[in-house]
Amino acid sequence: MRPLQPIQLDDLTRFHFLSNIEHNRQGDLACYVVHHADMDDNGYKSNLWLYSPETQTNRQLTAFGNERSFVWLADGRTVLFPSTRDPKDKEAKNNGEALTVFYQIAVDGGEARERFRVPLNVETVKVLPENQFLLVAEYDPQEDVLKDLAANDSKAAEQQRRENKDYEVLEEIPFWQNGQGFTSMHRSRLYIYTDTSGELQPLTEPTFDVSEVELNPDRSEAVIVGQYIVGRMDIKTHLFRLNLKSRAWSQLAQDSGLSFSQAHFLSSDIIVAGASPKLEYGLNENPRFYLLNLTETETAPQLLTPEFDRTMDNRVGADVRYGGGQSAQVDQGKFYHLTTDGFYSYVQVLQTDGTIQRLTAAAGSVDSFSVHEGKLLFIGLRGLALQELYAMENQTEQAVTVHNAWFAAERTAIQPEALTIETEPNVFIDGWVLKPAQWQEDKTFPGILNIHGGPKTVYSDVYYHEMQYWAHQGYFVFFCNPRGSDGKGNEFADIRGRYGTIDYDDLMAFVDAVLERYPSLDPDRLAVTGGSYGGFMTNWMIGHTQRFRAAASQRSISNWLSKFGTTDIGYFFNADQIGATPWSDMGKLWFHSPLKNAHKAQTPTLFIHSENDYRCWLPEGLQMFTALKYHGVDSKLVMFRGENHELSRSGKPKHRIRRLQEMTQWFDKYLK
Repeated sequence: MRPLQPIQLDDLTRFHFLSNIEHNRQGDLACYVVHHADMDDNGYKSNLWLYSPETQTNRQLTAFGNERSFVWLADGRTVLFPSTRDPKDKEAKNNGEALTVFYQIAVDGGEARERFRVPLNVETVKVLPENQFLLVAEYDPQEDVLKDLAANDSKAAEQQRRENKDYEVLEEIPFWQNGQGFTSMHRSRLYIYTDTSGELQPLTEPTFDVSEVELNPDRSEAVIVGQYIVGRMDIKTHLFRLNLKSRAWSQLAQDSGLSFSQAHFLSSDIIVAGASPKLEYGLNENPRFYLLNLTETETAPQLLTPEFDRTMDNRVGADVRYGGGQSAQVDQGKFYHLTTDGFYSYVQVLQTDGTIQRLTAAAGSVDSFSVHEGKLLFIGLRGLALQELYAMENQTEQAVTVHNAWFAAERTAIQPEALTIETEPNVFIDGWVLKPAQWQEDKTFPGILNIHGGPKTVYSDVYYHEMQYWAHQGYFVFFCNPRGSDGKGNEFADIRGRYGTIDYDDLMAFVDAVLERYPSLDPDRLAVTGGSYGGFMTNWMIGHTQRFRAAASQRSISNWLSKFGTTDIGYFFNADQIGATPWSDMGKLWFHSPLKNAHKAQTPTLFIHSENDYRCWLPEGLQMFTALKYHGVDSKLVMFRGENHELSRSGKPKHRIRRLQEMTQWFDKYLK
């Protein structure tokens, strides 16, 4: 038996990432996706796998490496999935053509074959009766013009498509989206496709943007969360009902004042919806559950859970995921959903009397799930193990896959040590410390404070690759959930108008507590890093304290004034979270901007940014980088082409490795 080895920087290239678990309608099989890094193509290979709950066995279904999503057909023996297998189709998509090709494969054997294709970039597909499919797809009005032109002259259409790449016409805000580029006038639009005739019909108007869509039990109706956008996207979304046969369309709960985040049919006549009332806590407010009786359309939505004050999703941070999956589902008239409570995520079930029961109880992260007749399958992180598929029955969970079994057999992960502090009366900050792998009581070691993004997310004690790697490189690594974080309700998460104040105090108090608890942590060799909100806070810290010898600011915010008018969420996020616009209170936006105090910074700082990150875009880092250079502070900026805000979590494998190398070398330079 080989001895266990320290965690390596490039171990992430061997990780398997699981996503999109879903039962067939009969419940005797479940399909999910397994992803892994492909270093030759600097990307990820993704294939479909099957799990049999009856035999508790797994087997691979596809091997082409390009199957990242799927749906079950009604027979429960066929899986439908989008893929780009034909080189001509790949070339067309690379040239900017809107195209999605769907294949189907029988679970009992045989090769995949093409089922149908549509001239759309499909985001979601749902199976309807009578060989019909409900599609949510990207809509670009320019594509309509090109299709009309192509009908008469395909060469002219191709020439026009090439010429269009030289222009962008902006008519609304946001005008671009993180990782998507310019998206002015683009929408997520609803279509119905009839397989037998090849007819493709839009169901929503060109100005309407679909956020969520769910079907009723007999798949004759859809409930849709979305909004009309004319000039400016609002943060408030509305609820609609669509009869798929008559195409009759109506708005639900129109006078309720609610902003909806999701909705699901419990029966043909009952909907449970997640909605925020008056946004008392801003755009980060936790939704509550409401019941809508569709036979009593004049009745206001019934609040089911007045005491529920948690997120309806998984907010546990990790850098060992790729792909998504279900976070909510109806089964046997009950509503199952994810929630984040404290610093773990769970599956809960809601009944129509407002009763909420937690189904999973173990510590860790539930990333996505599927339930059939009360039997639960979920993909999650448990302890220091990487993702696996788990089955749960009779309140007992069991791992049913071994996709990442090699990791525990070959690597020595370090157990985070919990440290909770009280920063104000009844304000408790949860955190953890990783000791260096080489730790000895009589030696001192450098340390790294890592700050999460959001800010409404949470750190936990699940496996986090970059922090484990740094601990194996001889660093203390410590991290916590300051005010602004998720998991403790609206009041704890609400730091609107206070960015850089109480959250900064919580983080600095945590640093003090870690230094007191661990005498072998050298107070003169500390670094700070973080991404997104964590990048904002890193920028803020270097202008407010000299206790850190080095910093690495990732996908950061430096100037709330410039971010307001240039990023994809700036105009509504800044106004809500900082509590000002450039016209209502320019001074407040500038007060909370790290750039205001950049002239006081003395900390050598590395800036990491991605070219296609329109959430916290490149100029935010450039401004801080310029300020530090102007004032004689050692600094460096590394920009990654072709990456966006998700670089550290789902960026190209080689880029993720280079990012971690750059940060580690920067810390080593100043702390060792």
